[in-house]
Amino acid sequence: MQEPTRDANVEADPGLQLTDPTADQIGSADLVVGILAESDSNAIEKVCDALRRLPGPLRIAVLHDDQQQGPATANSEATQEHAFVFHVPSLLAKRDAPVTGILSVSETYQSVFSAAEKLQARGCCIIASKLEVATTPWAWRIAQPLFESQADLVLPHYARRKFEGLLNASIIAPMMRALYGKRVNNPMGPDFGVSQRLFEKMLAAKAGGNQFNSMASLTPTALCQNLQIIEVHFGSRIYPATDWSNMSSALADVLTPVFVDMERNAPCWQRTRVSVPVRVIGEPLLLDQDSTAVDTRPMLESFQLGNRELQEIWSLVLPPATLFELRKLSRLSVEQFRMPDELWVRIVYDFALAHRLRTISRDHLLRSMTPLYLGWVASYAHDLTVAGAMSPERRLEGLSLAYEAGKSYLVSRWRWPDRFNP
Repeated sequence: MQEPTRDANVEADPGLQLTDPTADQIGSADLVVGILAESDSNAIEKVCDALRRLPGPLRIAVLHDDQQQGPATANSEATQEHAFVFHVPSLLAKRDAPVTGILSVSETYQSVFSAAEKLQARGCCIIASKLEVATTPWAWRIAQPLFESQADLVLPHYARRKFEGLLNASIIAPMMRALYGKRVNNPMGPDFGVSQRLFEKMLAAKAGGNQFNSMASLTPTALCQNLQIIEVHFGSRIYPATDWSNMSSALADVLTPVFVDMERNAPCWQRTRVSVPVRVIGEPLLLDQDSTAVDTRPMLESFQLGNRELQEIWSLVLPPATLFELRKLSRLSVEQFRMPDELWVRIVYDFALAHRLRTISRDHLLRSMTPLYLGWVASYAHDLTVAGAMSPERRLEGLSLAYEAGKSYLVSRWRWPDRFNP
């Protein structure tokens, strides 16, 4: 992390005024809160006011990006019950470009962990969702289990509409549930609460040269270390609009660290047989499901084009039985098209194996998965529009069960990739 600059102001108790703060001047903090979302001083003040609801007194350092609109000021009166809140933008590593992409975001998470370690914090929180939609209680909801329940990792459970966060819902969350045996809904956050024990493990692993992604590896690390995980109902958040015509980069960007962790943690997840729920705090928020439908015709055209032009690549990844099923699906009409969950699960597992074996360039491999993913999305959309269709939650629960049922297939192919080829 870069050396802190001396251009920020710090406010805490009216009787304690510091200027040009550095970590050495602050000394220590009980909690470090990194605000990665775009925000102004008013939004940060609201976060600070929410944090004062934590049982105290606690010393809290609030970090925000140097590129945002200057240091915030806390205007709440301090009492013995209030936390002392310091605003320290200089402890986050400066960047010449906006934070985009999972790799860049991961580096920023690492900056928060490093600041928390330097300040000897008992925990840290990362708020990456836009603050205008992150309701005021979010900040203390993330932090509260760290101090009151001794949680090591606090994960969000967002309320979402049927076509929001589908890359997580169709691959990441159900696969991690099947692999590691815990039913976590948003293993990659992006909002997290992290204990000192866990962020120190992340920093040590990174320092040891491991290919850790601080965003993607948090949950697998906590699961394999058998640390305490708690989910918190956070209500809704704004998801970025999905460009269904340009999913290749997203798949490669997001799935690369997930599959890398899968390879590294194979001794851990191969011992897991069943899944169990994690403790959940709060009440779920029920959203009105939007009536907007996605246009599945271009998705299926992409799927059919992939079947014609990617057979050479897919034949290096997928067994003959799967390729046969895909060719049959490519001949169906839009109205008839359905991709069975069992088929989709085997496809995901086979791509994870090919990523491990470096069958072809990893980036090329994951980009070639795009037509298959769009085929699953089209099938999911059709399932939700038929008469008497089940809710998105029940539909995705069925998918999660298919991932668990298909784990024996994954384990067999993982252990004997040359011998087990159905």
